Amino acid sequence: MHVLVLNEYFPPDTSATAKLAAEFIDSLIQHHRVTVLCGRPSYDPAERHPPYLFRREVLGNLVIERVGSTAFSRFHMRRRVSNYLTYLALAIPRALAIQSDVILAMTDPPVAGIAGSVVARITGRPFVYNIRDLYPDMAIGGQIVRPNFWIRRWERMHRKALRSAARVIVLGEDMRDRILAKGVDPARVVIVRDGASIPESLEPPDNPIAREIRGDFRFVLVHAGNLGFYGAWRTLIRAARSLESDGVGLVFVGEGARKSEIEAEAAGCRAVRFLPFYPAKNLSSVLASGDLHVVTVKRGLEGVVVPSKLYPLLAAGRPILGVAPPETDVVRILSRFGCGVSADPDDAEAVAQAVRGVLLAPERLGQMGLRARAASVFYDRVKQHQIFLNTMEEVASE
Repeated sequence: MHVLVLNEYFPPDTSATAKLAAEFIDSLIQHHRVTVLCGRPSYDPAERHPPYLFRREVLGNLVIERVGSTAFSRFHMRRRVSNYLTYLALAIPRALAIQSDVILAMTDPPVAGIAGSVVARITGRPFVYNIRDLYPDMAIGGQIVRPNFWIRRWERMHRKALRSAARVIVLGEDMRDRILAKGVDPARVVIVRDGASIPESLEPPDNPIAREIRGDFRFVLVHAGNLGFYGAWRTLIRAARSLESDGVGLVFVGEGARKSEIEAEAAGCRAVRFLPFYPAKNLSSVLASGDLHVVTVKRGLEGVVVPSKLYPLLAAGRPILGVAPPETDVVRILSRFGCGVSADPDDAEAVAQAVRGVLLAPERLGQMGLRARAASVFYDRVKQHQIFLNTMEEVASE
């Protein structure tokens, strides 16, 4: 089987889709040939490429074809749109010329799925749509854009792409619910979670990085990850202010488009700290730092974004605070396995009370950690990759 993958970002880009695409492709190339059609690195890459029209790398069963899209910083939205448009302008004609058995489209740029469906329709090849972030729902729910004629047009084209796909791969049950509501055949929707590798041993909480993160706080809530459009940030800050007298601290580890707004919201609150990302090699130490790790999805984005950070936390045996609507996978999993507590993303006092419930019964933390570790076997990355591989092979055989 030869799979053509359409996604603008691929290593050395450091975006989540680049990393996860590389992981899933690693499982494919053990058995099949894969061509990745991507752009010039632009998402905080470790290396940058000079301008070119096309560039090709062959690594065994993997061929990486890069088109010469613009490579502006991701932090400038208008220039980032230039990256998207130049990628599509060059990638679509190239995709039409590449012979493959299956076309797999992801969601960078946000209209990549529509582009993949067009290429598949013209060439008569089956199309698999792997949805990482659900657009245009995310753009509206994240208040990036307002509903208008062009957004409605985008949604109509997106639904057409969804219905033309041989399979739609989604990240969780809540995203599956969203897709089914758009009129997609349930038999063609497959859940493949990001999952996580399960370490044989766990990092002790008393390590230098954990101590640095915890500071002088008696009890620490940690949010380690992107500070983007999806989180209930204001609710978290208000809850932290309420918990300050209880000796509870909230530590954000990471960067993102909303960081400056969150910092402004937290101004003057000694219970909130901000730290930059740590290198990937220190992830286990970061995971060991929090008494409760925060996973948040603001209302309106349930099923639109599914935070992948949940699975490493489970694998590390860490108790979780889900600040998210009850329909989200986050809250469903916490409830199903009893590995954390949850609260309404619009109710700061409910968040504070959920934390106080643990403070008053500290033995619950240890129990939740053990349950998280036990739950992680259901979301083991190897198992998820196997589901992905089986899905691609089923489409090719059909």
